[in-house]
Amino acid sequence: MDLNKQKNFLIRFAFWLIIAAIIFICLKYALPFFAPFVFAFIAAFLLNWPIRWAERKLKLPRALPAILFTALFFAAAGALITLLGFRLFSTTKQVITALPSFYSTTLLPLLQDLFSRLEVTLSALDPSAVSILEDISQDVIRSLGSLVSNISITAISAVSSLAASVPGTFLNLVITIIVTFFMTIDYPKITEFLLRQLPEGGRRAVSEIRAYVCGTLIKCILSYALILFITFSEISIGLTLLRVPNALLIAACIAIFDILPVLGTGGIMIPWAILSLVTGDLFRGIGLLVLYLVITVIRNIIEPKIVGHQVGLHPVVTLASMLAGLQLFGIIGLFGFPITLSLLKNLNDRGVIHIFK
Repeated sequence: MDLNKQKNFLIRFAFWLIIAAIIFICLKYALPFFAPFVFAFIAAFLLNWPIRWAERKLKLPRALPAILFTALFFAAAGALITLLGFRLFSTTKQVITALPSFYSTTLLPLLQDLFSRLEVTLSALDPSAVSILEDISQDVIRSLGSLVSNISITAISAVSSLAASVPGTFLNLVITIIVTFFMTIDYPKITEFLLRQLPEGGRRAVSEIRAYVCGTLIKCILSYALILFITFSEISIGLTLLRVPNALLIAACIAIFDILPVLGTGGIMIPWAILSLVTGDLFRGIGLLVLYLVITVIRNIIEPKIVGHQVGLHPVVTLASMLAGLQLFGIIGLFGFPITLSLLKNLNDRGVIHIFK
């Protein structure tokens, strides 16, 4: 009897392992090829609500509101992306242009003065250590100079790569727009055709998945909006106490930057704190480091609880799924993994599927 249970367990484990491997391969390698069609279907799904409302209220044929809302959607998205792209490019250009001048006129003299003082101090204590310090100082200055040069070279290379990818990106964009227009017009027919290919149990599962995912996505958006507001409040209060000019505007920019899972607030506050310490502003430098630690601790405490509460998962499971999703699929996995686990748990609890007890 125990042997049969072990065989059943191994068979079930192998089955779900194969399913997981197929899903992983599809998401990792096949999805980029079908990305325009996937994005078009998602856009058609989102636009279906206002299109259906206009179709019923205004008594219009579906094609007219479908074309109108799709055009408005891409126009608004294009305007927003263009505006943000120009602002990001302009800011990056200013920073990269000013970086060599800042290094030669501010950072290099400060480092030379710092190492000179250390040499004077060491010469009084241990003269033999002065030569070692000179070698270290030369290595540090040489490394920083190479870093500044590499940043400029990397930026130029990135711009060149971006320019080289424009034709392919433009082609994908055109395909996405065209497919979206067709999908929004015939969205009911497309979904009905796909549902007809499924058995009755599959249709019920799709209905459950659609209802639950829509609700969970809204909850996740509200959860991260709350986290964003808490982070903004912490940063604005901290920068105000540190007497930083335009504290609210800077706090808003850092809070928005905090959405990025890898960089986060540390991508701005840590270099800012180091720069303040190097330039002699110890009060602001130490204050920024303390503020960053406070934000990080609070974020790690509240994020799993808030997001886990919304998606119905334990905070530990939520945090583990977020980290696993981030490592495997980037920012999409960061949000997608907790939602997927929550969906599987919900379907299992409802008896639609049977994965775990």
